[in-house]
Amino acid sequence: MSKISNFFRNVASEMRKVSWPKRKELTKYTVTVLTTVIFVAVFFFVIDMGIDAIINWIL
Repeated sequence: MSKISNFFRNVASEMRKVSWPKRKELTKYTVTVLTTVIFVAVFFFVIDMGIDAIINWIL
């Protein structure tokens, strides 16, 4: 049981050392991630529609 409590004590110690992002940085990172996800989703949607059109044209 002492190993478990020692583990959580060490986790708490390490969490105090973490440099958390400021609100402005977090907003910027969130917008970047969302923009990237939307771009990739639209890209693969267009590719999928193109492949679908080619397959329908062949068949």
